[in-house]
Amino acid sequence: MNNRYLFLLYLGCAALLICSCKKNAETSNPAPVTYSQVTTNTILKLEAPQKFADKDVLKWEMISAPSELYRLTSGTSSAAFFTAVNAGTYQLKVSSGDLADTLLVTVQQRARAAAGFTAKVFDYMPAPGQFVNEMPKYHPGDTYETMLAKADQELVGEDAGMVTLGSWGGYVVLGFDHTIVNVAGRRDFRIYGNTFGTPVGPSNAPFGGSSEPGIVMVAWDKNKNGKPDADEWYEIRGSASFSAEGESWYSTAVANNDVRTFRNYEMTYQRPVTETPAGTPENNVSISNYIRWTDNQGQTGYKAKNVFHAQSYYPAWVKDDKIVFNGVRLANNGLEENGQGTYYVRYAFRYGYVDNYPNAHDNSGIDIDWAIDKNGNPVTLPGIDFVKVYSGVSQENGWLGETSTEVGRGEDLHLLGVKIEN
Repeated sequence: MNNRYLFLLYLGCAALLICSCKKNAETSNPAPVTYSQVTTNTILKLEAPQKFADKDVLKWEMISAPSELYRLTSGTSSAAFFTAVNAGTYQLKVSSGDLADTLLVTVQQRARAAAGFTAKVFDYMPAPGQFVNEMPKYHPGDTYETMLAKADQELVGEDAGMVTLGSWGGYVVLGFDHTIVNVAGRRDFRIYGNTFGTPVGPSNAPFGGSSEPGIVMVAWDKNKNGKPDADEWYEIRGSASFSAEGESWYSTAVANNDVRTFRNYEMTYQRPVTETPAGTPENNVSISNYIRWTDNQGQTGYKAKNVFHAQSYYPAWVKDDKIVFNGVRLANNGLEENGQGTYYVRYAFRYGYVDNYPNAHDNSGIDIDWAIDKNGNPVTLPGIDFVKVYSGVSQENGWLGETSTEVGRGEDLHLLGVKIEN
């Protein structure tokens, strides 16, 4: 056996040994796995392992999931947020180039099942309106705390009633006993109103009737104290948050309505000096110069008192002689259709509002992915715990009175098994 042959044989054996060692090393040292636990409808913050500390761009992805009702939000940062509706084991991956780790998240059922409906009312302050002091009912001596408790009694649970938010700016803040998961591609929750349809006029709008859109704000409980206090609010961008020009009724309304959209709007309402009941429906006498308002656009006007509601329209428990509200003011969507001042149709905006479409309509559903920050930029939220709704339109509609959003029960669509795809 010559030396050349022995040398080749030696190389072959060495290669086999190296391959065998490498295979054994891979078998005994599999890719690292990080284990985490969380309960259903709870946001879990995931941190990338230390070995990724010097990596600027990370990729987070779901490898396998027992349900599509989850959300993983991350961007390219070293942390991600995960939450899921259903229990099970979710396999995730974090990577940067060829560097990768597997994460197994075990989602367990909550000790107490989450409710699919509003669980608490945190704040309630209506602007003046014809149903104020009636929905809910005010009694002499009631305070803010008393009226908040009444609003809570009306709105919590499956058999919730309804409260009024009054004219533009009036609001209510609702909470759930769990995080509503922001499931990709689906609408996540809805808040009931009392919208109904009527025969529409010549605007060619797909739906019209009593639409009184309420603007929606959302927040998630980052500090986990169960209160909407230090948590940032995000606006749900509806179809007319910046302009109503895309609405099918816009070209008809522009001739007679104020169809401007004001962001960073402010309106101040003055307590009426005297409270005089209006006339009766038979003599159709109302008080046109009833509650004076001014805004930060240099405008002023009055909220009228109609013949159907004789009580004070100013929140009777408020001690101050003026109330100030801030937010977005939408275009006026109410049109008088018969030319006689007796037939008003309030047309629906396409999507993104409360009390805008009937409750059973898909367009009453809200997608958390429509959320934007204070600068109008889209944000991706894993889920939300709190919802604020405020009246979005400032308009008088003849004998029908002011446009005022009414709010009923809130629903987590995923917990209730309602699937509305975008």
